[in-house]
Amino acid sequence: MKQTIQPDLKHIKPIWTHYFREYKKKLVFSLLYLIAVLVALPNFLQFIEERNGYSFNDPVLALYQPVDVTWLTFCLIYSALLIAVIHFSDKPKLFHCTMLAYALMATTRIIAMYLLPLNPPDSMILLNDPFVQFFGSGEILTKDLFFSGHTSTLFLLFLVSEQRALKYIFLLATILVAICVVLQHVHYTIDVFAAPFFAYASYKIANRIIKRN
Repeated sequence: MKQTIQPDLKHIKPIWTHYFREYKKKLVFSLLYLIAVLVALPNFLQFIEERNGYSFNDPVLALYQPVDVTWLTFCLIYSALLIAVIHFSDKPKLFHCTMLAYALMATTRIIAMYLLPLNPPDSMILLNDPFVQFFGSGEILTKDLFFSGHTSTLFLLFLVSEQRALKYIFLLATILVAICVVLQHVHYTIDVFAAPFFAYASYKIANRIIKRN
């Protein structure tokens, strides 16, 4: 039978009940870990924003003037996230893997930004992320660099998804968002290039933790 993105709502509760019985400890750990990271992240980003970091010349960004594509960027990001939530809602293992991998990826970004503080490109056009604004101080962040969180998150969805059509959607969204943040000079080119590698490493670790007896 052909798969669809929309889950069968009647079967979501028993599927999650069964999964919770089998993976209770790991699921609770992953949820608490994610909550801890999300609670700590805004304060850390504020700390990073107040630090002076390193700057370097990006030969790709030097080729053109920045273009404001903020609305396109977030339409792509939040559309992909909405599709993922709907599709993974009756697939607890995929949802669990995504949650744990995202927490690991965010932890990696925190460590990386602490060890190597960067200043944003001088020519950047501010990218006003409504999610970060809601959970943060309201200040537009500019120094959450090292590797692109938006690009890595979408690539993570591509890795976790098991449905071919969704993989194409998430991969396309990843590529377009990567182009957008470089067009807007929000990230250095290396930030975007490195993002899929960190996403892949986080995915593999999360998958191994969940599968381990």
